[in-house]
Amino acid sequence: MGGWENDETVEEAAAREAIEEAGVRGDLVQFLGFYNFKSKSHQDEFCPEGMCRAAIFALHVKEELASWPEQSIRQRSWLTVPEAAERSRYPWVQEALVTGFSAWHDKWSEAGSAPDPSSR
Repeated sequence: MGGWENDETVEEAAAREAIEEAGVRGDLVQFLGFYNFKSKSHQDEFCPEGMCRAAIFALHVKEELASWPEQSIRQRSWLTVPEAAERSRYPWVQEALVTGFSAWHDKWSEAGSAPDPSSR
């Protein structure tokens, strides 16, 4: 989970973070919501509580990179949404997956236009 820089949009940051952290490229297909969380690593004199705000997006993956910036500290694995929610240690990520992604996917599946999650 990274942040966005002052010179980029939240969408550009999300696409960049997908490359840096997971080694994947694709299309952002849906904004799932903002989620507030407390960060131990972002506590400072300006924000002693360490409160942060994450923007979560659904990404239709089109390319898996053979190497990426954080591959030495992160392992890429493919999970179903329920598996990812179950493995997450953060309640706000679980909420984004269960409510945000599931609501989006259900809506577009009914309309017949959701990207096929198995087509990577």
